Amino acid sequence: MILYSKSLKLYFLISLFALFTTFVIACSTEEEPAEPAAAPAPAPAATVTSQQDDSKMEGTVEIDGSSTVYPISEAVAEEFNKLYPKVRVNVGVSGTGGGFKRFIVGETDISNASRPMKNPKESSIADENGITYDELRLGTDGLSVMVNPNMDWIDCLTVGELKQIWEPGSTVTNWNQVRSDFPDQKMNLFGPDTDSGTFDYFTEEINGEAQASRADYTASADDNVLISGISGSNGSLGYFGYAYYVENVEKLKLLGVDNGDGCVKPSKETIPSGEYTPLSRPLFIYVNKSAYQTRPEVKVFVDYYMEVGPELTNEVGYVTSSADVYNNNRALLMK
Repeated sequence: MILYSKSLKLYFLISLFALFTTFVIACSTEEEPAEPAAAPAPAPAATVTSQQDDSKMEGTVEIDGSSTVYPISEAVAEEFNKLYPKVRVNVGVSGTGGGFKRFIVGETDISNASRPMKNPKESSIADENGITYDELRLGTDGLSVMVNPNMDWIDCLTVGELKQIWEPGSTVTNWNQVRSDFPDQKMNLFGPDTDSGTFDYFTEEINGEAQASRADYTASADDNVLISGISGSNGSLGYFGYAYYVENVEKLKLLGVDNGDGCVKPSKETIPSGEYTPLSRPLFIYVNKSAYQTRPEVKVFVDYYMEVGPELTNEVGYVTSSADVYNNNRALLMK
């Protein structure tokens, strides 16, 4: 009995071991479950959407200068602030000369200009103050001559007649002094002040010398003041940038200018073609190079200006420069 019992136990243990071995082998041959897919790596910082970056950028961009260029820079600033709401863009209107006075001592980042910076009067002061800059061409303006819309007896003036009216020491105070067939109508004159690039350009082209002009006229750096004066005064005559005429067609009458080849009015066609002469002139912004290179808000604003500037220059009433000009602007900024 004892031997039988031992044999039975041995048989039981061998059978249990065989069953366990079979279970282990069976488990080891089952397909192992696939490892879960790795989570995608987070996007690098450079791929974060621009809108996220735009909403965070802060700072202030200071602009001043030409009332003629003002509508372009103001339009750019409005569109820019839709993307960069925390960046404050201040656009002043102190005239080209007034803007340069601030720019060359480092008070502003960008200067609107309807004439080039003068050498050495302005550029030398910039050099003394360590101000380096890029001159960026925007487009072309047709400096426009306006009268009151009720003056249905006049459509054009010659360059000589404009000189007779506006030259220093002029005694013309009545329209019949200009042409005998003009009515006996008192002349009321309106124009930019002496800090204006429009004033500089007009006086140089019409009177032969920049800043040479009669002084007895209503002068303002604000073209809207000139518009009100011309539209509200019989016998009025004045001049300013074409874009302001486009915005106030119903209040003003645009005159043609005869430079010897017939009477031509400024338009989107005659301004860039050179047909409207001698009062077609270039428009610029001047950019403080240090501000562009060291302050992100200035760089992003100027880069954006070069992107939307062509469209907005046309939209406000001027004629934009070619794509080659804007490509050259971008190349200057990168130097």
